[in-house]
Amino acid sequence: MVGSLDFSLPRGLFSLLLLQVSMWCSDTFMVIGPSEPIVAMLGADAMLPCHVSPAMSVENMELRWFRSQFSEAVYVYQDGMEQVAEQLVDFKGQAELVKDYITEGRVGVRIYSFRASDNGMYKCFFKKDSDFDEASLELKVIGLGSGPLILMVGPEGGGIRVICTGKGWFPQPEVQWKDERGEEIPSISEDETQDDDGLFQMEASLIVTDSTKGKVSCSMKNPFLGEEQVETISIPEPFFPRTSPWKAAFGVTLPILGTLLGAVLFLVWRERQEKKRAWQAEKEKEKESKAKESLKAELARRKELYQQDWRKANLYADWRKEHFKAAAVSLAPDTAHPNLILSQSRRQVSCIENVPQNCDIPMYQGQGSSETICSVLGQEHFTTGRHYWEVEVNMGTEGRPGTRWAVGVCSDTVKRQGWFIEKPEKNFWVVACNEGKIEALTSKSESLSLKQHPHRIGVFLDWEAGDLSFYNMIAGSHIYSFTEITFCGNLCPYFSLQGPGTSVTICLASDHTENCPDSPPKTSVTHVRNCDVSTPQEAKSLLPH
Repeated sequence: MVGSLDFSLPRGLFSLLLLQVSMWCSDTFMVIGPSEPIVAMLGADAMLPCHVSPAMSVENMELRWFRSQFSEAVYVYQDGMEQVAEQLVDFKGQAELVKDYITEGRVGVRIYSFRASDNGMYKCFFKKDSDFDEASLELKVIGLGSGPLILMVGPEGGGIRVICTGKGWFPQPEVQWKDERGEEIPSISEDETQDDDGLFQMEASLIVTDSTKGKVSCSMKNPFLGEEQVETISIPEPFFPRTSPWKAAFGVTLPILGTLLGAVLFLVWRERQEKKRAWQAEKEKEKESKAKESLKAELARRKELYQQDWRKANLYADWRKEHFKAAAVSLAPDTAHPNLILSQSRRQVSCIENVPQNCDIPMYQGQGSSETICSVLGQEHFTTGRHYWEVEVNMGTEGRPGTRWAVGVCSDTVKRQGWFIEKPEKNFWVVACNEGKIEALTSKSESLSLKQHPHRIGVFLDWEAGDLSFYNMIAGSHIYSFTEITFCGNLCPYFSLQGPGTSVTICLASDHTENCPDSPPKTSVTHVRNCDVSTPQEAKSLLPH
């Protein structure tokens, strides 16, 4: 009999029975939640149900309802009682377990007074020993707010502007305008905001321009339930703008009047701007005048302080010249080294390798042996008083190996033939530039750290005070001073130079700016090329061909 029953059962039903028997004989279970979203009205209560399959008691299981994270517990049931320690603050006192059918495996969590923030996905988690399973639930919180309320604002754009407002909606409702024939009318603007509880407040605007469409309605519909609320307003025809016979004339006259008014306003504005600019220019002149007077007074004050003790102040080279006599220095050809070239004016000297281009052959050119120092003296001799002169030095490319210049004074009795040294012990007081390095040739040759490489140098000789000072006449800064010197005999201006491209030019005492320009070395080279260095006919015969 049993055998005949087994053969009469379909194979699929037989397999299902075997699966069911195997589940009854084990602790394996599945957690099942609602297949449709749970809908709850805002502020109402609702339950999130779950059950197990096959049916069994879940009284001794761990039951947990949570949001997206396992730790975000809405409700926890374990060891036969509620576990509030793991529960979110927002759900404490707001959720309870419904366990009327807990022995059958059907339970749920009732949540009181739903808020907009409660909307979303949930999970229920059941665990027994090492077996566990979970299911998902979707909660839809619905809020049918107040309104809509239609207000007539006033005339605008040839019609009447009306707005439709509503608040307390969740989720965001769909707003729609319709005329009295039920045809949809698009809003000209639609704004939505959310309050602190997450509820939406809507405002939609419309301009009704046709008096035949004076009756319009505004509806707000919940997108999930499809429930809507409608408000209608009728706009009386007198509220609509009427066509006036004066409107066309006014439409023509108004642009003309606007143009004339704009022209008048522009003329008034331009006149005011001109007055403002004149006033500002006067103020700027007054301010500039005051600044000049202030600067002049400050310079006068500084100059007065400088004049009181100018010897100790190594500043203001131009003011220092007021205490010295300008010396018209020229070069003495008979003191020039054979490798030096002197210009016809005897105010420029350069090395024989540095023959100026586009000029006549120089007047003075020596011949003979090559010595370490190529020097020449000034024609003038000083035995007393205060004197100054300025020279422009040029080394072509500064720091080039083998280039050198030195400027200062020496006794007319010094030895300059053969090998000699330019030191105060030998009656030489000079500063030099050796391959771009500025130094004072003292007993131990002091290296000078200068902010700017000097190209025009002022030499100030104070015989009685025993002082010889050097200044950068372009920057007005002090270079070096030999002090407490006991001069004896005649002193002569001293110049020495070496290397191609090296030259020294003595500036005229009458006009230093014109004859010794404030310029970098390249300008100095140009000055030399255009200088007066032509050679008389009687001297040309002495030059090699």
